[in-house]
Amino acid sequence: MQISTLGRSISASPTLQLNQRAAALKARGVDVIHLGGGEPLSLAPEAATAAGVALLNTRAVRYTPAAGTTALRQAIADYTARFYGITPTPSHVIASNGAKQSLMIALRALVDPGDEVIFLSPYWVSYPEMVRLCGATPVVVETDADFQPRLEDITAAITPKTRVIMLNSPNNPTGVVYSAALLRGVIAACEARGVWLIMDDIYQRLVFDEAAPSGFALTERGLDEGVIIAVNGVSKQYAMTGFRLGWAVGPKVVISAMADIQSHETSGPSTVAQEATAAALAGDQAGVEALRLELRAHRDLLVNGLAQIEGARVIVPDGTFYLFADFSAIEPDDRALAERLLEQQRVVVVPGVDFGRPGHLRLSYCRGRAELEEAVGRLQAFFARG
Repeated sequence: MQISTLGRSISASPTLQLNQRAAALKARGVDVIHLGGGEPLSLAPEAATAAGVALLNTRAVRYTPAAGTTALRQAIADYTARFYGITPTPSHVIASNGAKQSLMIALRALVDPGDEVIFLSPYWVSYPEMVRLCGATPVVVETDADFQPRLEDITAAITPKTRVIMLNSPNNPTGVVYSAALLRGVIAACEARGVWLIMDDIYQRLVFDEAAPSGFALTERGLDEGVIIAVNGVSKQYAMTGFRLGWAVGPKVVISAMADIQSHETSGPSTVAQEATAAALAGDQAGVEALRLELRAHRDLLVNGLAQIEGARVIVPDGTFYLFADFSAIEPDDRALAERLLEQQRVVVVPGVDFGRPGHLRLSYCRGRAELEEAVGRLQAFFARG
């Protein structure tokens, strides 16, 4: 019996593997501090859980259209009008089982085997494998030491085989927010060359100073004449990771193709999750702001703590809940460093090589403040020993 070539070529998500390892250690009673995950500790909005419970209490939990209910798609359209500067209709929206599925379905709708997809390094760990799952070729464009991309490097990477550019801003793992000038230049290049632009906006509202620029607001083209697909979801900003509900907004021709593909892969998302998401989007947004302020304070705590470690280089994140620090002057082998931190200090971090940037570690600061303070103390003690 043989596994397919594709099955043999795709590796598991490193961050999910770390989650499993940390959970196994905790189950054994080990005092582990998990700075490797991307899951806020805050609770889902009360309106969201109440809506889900209300539907469950009817006991009539049925299938929905593959793209999601009209009510949810209208709620996402209203959200988009509020935060993106463009007013879509429900026909411009598809809801999926998490933003990851929205990204994957978008790639399936746009990319053929042998095509090329451009994204920036450091990148989210799933991007290369998602592109390979489509039979396409990942093309990685490096950013500078401060994780800032150059427009000329991006445009130079475009070839006749390029079908999609993927941008994630605010960025996982660095927390960098790309400038409006850069986005405007990438959009212009995509429009001129017939290349699609997928904006991974899952951390869009978790920014600490200026708001993250909206790609839709930086083009003069209408939604259906444009090249932009924006992906978002409730996992991060509403702390609804387990609901598995994300969405994409884009031209009707793309959304229609995505819905057809999704209808055969999974059908529509969970009906309960759709009800909860619509309520979260339409309800009180105070929880998002409270999470943003808490994350900003946690960012400052971690930045200040790492500043005491000689040889560590830290770029202050503009958003998300990740910090991507350069430890290459101390230990170039980031996998070995991450392993030693786990073994000796029981602190879980993610090696930078998994994000395309060796010598770095990604540390998440969406833990409780006391736990984060303890983690900083453990890190300082570890590096003080040399």
